[in-house]
Amino acid sequence: MTEARDLFAPATIGDIPVASRIVMAPMTRNRAPGNLPNALMAEYYGQRASAGLIMTEGTTPAANGRGYIDIPGLYSDAQVEGWRGVADAVHAKGGRIVAQLMHVGRISHPDFQEGAQPVAPSAIAAKGDIFTFEGMKPLATPRALEQAEIEPLIKAYGDASANAVKAGLDGVEIHSANGYLPNQFLAPNANQRTDQWGGSVENRARFLIAIVESAVKAIGAGRVGVRISPGNPFNDIADPAAEETYEYVTKALGGRGLAFLHILDARPPFDIAAMARRNFGGPIILNGGYDKARAQADIASGRADFIAFGSKFISNPDLPARLLKDAPLTAPDTATFYGGNAKGYTDYPTLAA
Repeated sequence: MTEARDLFAPATIGDIPVASRIVMAPMTRNRAPGNLPNALMAEYYGQRASAGLIMTEGTTPAANGRGYIDIPGLYSDAQVEGWRGVADAVHAKGGRIVAQLMHVGRISHPDFQEGAQPVAPSAIAAKGDIFTFEGMKPLATPRALEQAEIEPLIKAYGDASANAVKAGLDGVEIHSANGYLPNQFLAPNANQRTDQWGGSVENRARFLIAIVESAVKAIGAGRVGVRISPGNPFNDIADPAAEETYEYVTKALGGRGLAFLHILDARPPFDIAAMARRNFGGPIILNGGYDKARAQADIASGRADFIAFGSKFISNPDLPARLLKDAPLTAPDTATFYGGNAKGYTDYPTLAA
């Protein structure tokens, strides 16, 4: 049976059946003290289980991937147990949820690394500051990963993927967007290596492809997706040949049976959605300032298969119902986006409240 091309229609994304084509985008909320998922997070995600698919906040696959205060991980037994509570809360309400695996690379500071330097493709600091437990500090100059360190890091993504499924989550999204580690390997201003991990586009994409293969080996292609953000300068990323880079990346990710390709459309000077449709061959999620009308249009035309909404989900836990009924949307309190407690996190009302 052909799936209806409607925002509110049930669909399948990889191996995951979902109630609609509405996706909750990954959003860091900094409410995991000790890097452990907790009951408050379970409540938050459970409240938003009416999304067709939830992407969790960025979750580090390795201890050296931390770069923000109180972000969760997926590299310890205690973290697996914490995520099991989240998965159970979402599944109890009929939802589906995947963990976004985010290694921040150079977007970090020794304060998050027990005093060690952050790691990155090359020893090039990103411009900007980062909020630490002692306040704002300049981003640190990272240490270039040694050859011998790269394979264990690739394996860490596979191990974290296995941990996600062990916790009861439905899969993973590899975060290769927004200037984090896989994106740093892709970008020539962050990756100036002269070995097989740098230089040509094939070499710069090698790390991303390797971690995707590691995750696929661990949990199967139909539970692994990838997020990209071509043309996005966030976290001091620059690629003057982005069209060439992502022509290669979208082709290299194609034909693998991956669950999805999630695109943060930063409006590069080329049509990334059309490129992805041409090269990837699997489900495409688009994200970036969508309202209901534009979302419906892009689903109906085939430009996208799923649409991800970000901050609207923060302040509207029942966003799909509100979109369906054209109900007013609650504006988010930006002061409570990052860190804190239940305020601005689990206290937003639903239509039924």
